[in-house]
Order: sequence, then structure tokens, then C-alpha cells
Amino acid sequence: MERVALTNRWVSEKWEAVRVDCAPPHAAEPRVIAHDEKRTEILFPGHVIWLRRDEAEGYYLNITSPQPKVFVLWRMDEASPRPDLLTVSYHEGARWMDSGEDVDGVPLTPELLPWIAAFVAAHYKPEPRRKVNYATSRDKGRMGNF
Repeated sequence: MERVALTNRWVSEKWEAVRVDCAPPHAAEPRVIAHDEKRTEILFPGHVIWLRRDEAEGYYLNITSPQPKVFVLWRMDEASPRPDLLTVSYHEGARWMDSGEDVDGVPLTPELLPWIAAFVAAHYKPEPRRKVNYATSRDKGRMGNF
């Protein structure tokens, strides 16, 4: 998470998720990894990305997009933010945003892409396209009068 100091009458700072690292945590507690008067960066270790079969389409849409992302749901905890959940599903990330949560999309690390792609290949089966039946002049009496 990154805090950027703002020169604004109403808000003094802005918090946002800026990246997700795929390294094993060295410690269980959050730690400051960069700090100056303009910006502060805090590392929150120990979060896990779970892949579920019912979200396979959302994973597919994410990894086939021009810029795949990890969606980070975070909440303010007293004076600092705390990331709560991570997902790589477009559908789940959109549901979080629609419910009014603070969600940031950060670039997907290249190490995660093969793992997600293998999961999608094993579990995502696109629905077959259905033939579209358009109205014809024979349907004239069945469509109702306008």
C-alpha cells in the first residue's frame, strides 16, 4: 500500500494499492519499506490468492485482457489501510467495486500468469454459442399490436 501526501484543503493524503509481490513473507507484521515526506510504502505480508472453479470465466477474462490485474480490496484501519482480500477474477473484482468497497487493480506479476492459465485451461469451458432466431414476417400476428 502506498500513501501519497496531498496539498489539498479537504484531504491530506491518498492511499492505494500499488503492487502485489509473490515472495514468501519474511515477517507476519506489516513493515514500512519506503518513507519520505511525500510518500510512504507499507508491505502487508501473508495474503493468499485462492482460485475457485466458479470464477474460472473471470480469471479467463483477466488473463486475456491487455493488462491483467490483481484486485486488492482494502479498508481503513484507524489511521492506515489494511488489505483484506485479493482476487484475479474480473467478476469478483467488479462485484467488490459495485458494493462500494475500496478496490485497486494492480498489475499481475508474471510469475502468477502460468499458474492462472493452467487453472483456466483445466476448469473453464466457454458456453456454446446459441443460434439467434430473428423475427420474420410470418410472426406478424404473434408479436402484439403496437
